Amino acid sequence: MSATVGIVGAGSWGTALGHVLARNGHDARLWSHDPAVAEQIRRESRNRKYLPEHELDPSLEAHADMAPALADAEIVISVSPSHVVREVMNEASPHVSASALLVSASKGLEIDTRMRMSEVLEEVFGDERARNLVVLSGPSFAVEVVQELPTAVAAASRSAENARRVQELFQNEHLRVYTQSDVVGTELGAAVKNVIALAAGMSDGLGLGNNARAALITRGLAEIERLVREMGGDELTLSGLAGVGDLLLTCTGDLSRNRTAGLAIGRGGDVDQVLGGMEQVVEGVRTTRAVRDLARRHGVEMPIVEAVFSILYEDVEPTEALSRLMSRQPKPERWS
Repeated sequence: MSATVGIVGAGSWGTALGHVLARNGHDARLWSHDPAVAEQIRRESRNRKYLPEHELDPSLEAHADMAPALADAEIVISVSPSHVVREVMNEASPHVSASALLVSASKGLEIDTRMRMSEVLEEVFGDERARNLVVLSGPSFAVEVVQELPTAVAAASRSAENARRVQELFQNEHLRVYTQSDVVGTELGAAVKNVIALAAGMSDGLGLGNNARAALITRGLAEIERLVREMGGDELTLSGLAGVGDLLLTCTGDLSRNRTAGLAIGRGGDVDQVLGGMEQVVEGVRTTRAVRDLARRHGVEMPIVEAVFSILYEDVEPTEALSRLMSRQPKPERWS
């Protein structure tokens, strides 16, 4: 059965989700803050700013005005960069039906509050409205989704019914959707993996080899597990798509913005110049500050996150940050 879906955010990921929904036969309406992007999609079925080489389903609508994008939408997907989700969804809220299901597809933490995106939406829409929202996450480069290459993601919610509803919405022969109940673990895995990907990129940029990359990914996963456990999530979630799946993709994939930024910094690039030269938001940079603050507040040891923070915000050279990591007191990995 087709649904009317409003997608708030027309970056690469929001556009890819809109394309999937349109191809699945839904009434998909995309909102863009940039009128030129909305006009291109309407006229050419192409988002030349974020997915320039890929034609979109011609039935995908695009608007620069919230009202027509969200009118009568049964499902509303929030997919703006994490640092503007509160602002954008506050603007959207008067146009969102009281019965609409909310879906969060943004990965990151709010910088000042250190809130997960579902917590931000709870404040915007109220606890009762947002209690049963669904988080969509997992290893998924937007370009490959539009190319209809095989992809698997997770829909997490405290409501099994709503998770299945989102599963049915997106599922097709190219995109497989799994459901699960751990919203906390899913969101934290999606946020922190961007920080670890920056570290992995820096390591590769320094030419430290495959062993170092594997160590960073593995010990990065251990850091995420500690934070998830402390925050009330299920660390087993991190063995799935929203954990190790997304972490591996973002740390090793050539399409990863966070890995790409890390590579440039590791090769000696100035942090501000590297980030200023990138077309799209590198979520891990802002998220590093939020994760580091969250870890300190809860007493969670996250040395890789601390190292990335020192490089981004304290002008520590990547080689010095590496030396600090490698000279830490030896300790057991596991001990029963």
